Amino acid sequence: MTRWLVTGAAGQVGSRVVERLGGADVVATTRSELDVTDALAVRRAVDTHRPDVVVNAAAYTAVDAAEDDELAAAAVNHLAAENLARALAAAGQGRLVHVSTDYVFDGDATEPYDVDAPTGPTGAYGRTKLAGERAVLSALPGRAYVVRTAWVYGGPGPNFVDTMLRLEKERETVDVVSDQVGSPTYAGDLAAALIELGSRTEVPAGVLHYANAGQASWFELAREVFRLAGADPSRVRPTDTASFPRPAPRPAWSVLSTRAWVAAGLTPPRPWQEALAEALAGRGA
Repeated sequence: MTRWLVTGAAGQVGSRVVERLGGADVVATTRSELDVTDALAVRRAVDTHRPDVVVNAAAYTAVDAAEDDELAAAAVNHLAAENLARALAAAGQGRLVHVSTDYVFDGDATEPYDVDAPTGPTGAYGRTKLAGERAVLSALPGRAYVVRTAWVYGGPGPNFVDTMLRLEKERETVDVVSDQVGSPTYAGDLAAALIELGSRTEVPAGVLHYANAGQASWFELAREVFRLAGADPSRVRPTDTASFPRPAPRPAWSVLSTRAWVAAGLTPPRPWQEALAEALAGRGA
């Protein structure tokens, strides 16, 4: 039986990975149980548990806070990822499935980003995640998978869909930006995809993209959330990014191409609308 080690097991993605692994041989670690920024602690965990697959879902995702404390973001997004890769390399066994982000791109594209598209992060979060990608691939060649995803919702912790459900109850109207376009991704689908990848030893190591199929603006996603929740979608009103100044720049276009994922023989992602409907039905929205 495959032995799994999941980091960030209390987070939005990690919790769903653990949930979907069910009765498998899983070591699930939260921040309090394994400090992934501590190289010695990571090495001990790998040597003790001897995992066949490590899913690294631990991440510093406070995009705006990262602008003020890039070192804190780098500790988790870069150094911790490198710690895991180096520990597996030293152990001589085990593969690493590392979750990354669309923020490694500049957001200036007009068509979906392929895995080999030039990177160019514009903020601290993206820079630290890109550094983590490079460290993982360098430290564990042939056994490391970097899976970039985007606009994740459907797990514990703050996310856009939950925010829209809350605002639907609190406000008559909600203004949402319509000039940022991306790939809404259900955490449950992403978790299943990461498990499938970790279970498929024949898939070549490297960078892959996984996101639900299709694209949407935040405005379009919000309207669909309202509709599925039984509310009037017209209560969501379009606005632009300039109306919501934030410390960290947001990519105007961050749609991810999953062409390489499908070409690897992995299950094609379903449309984001279908995934969102299932996610909201599951929570009684």
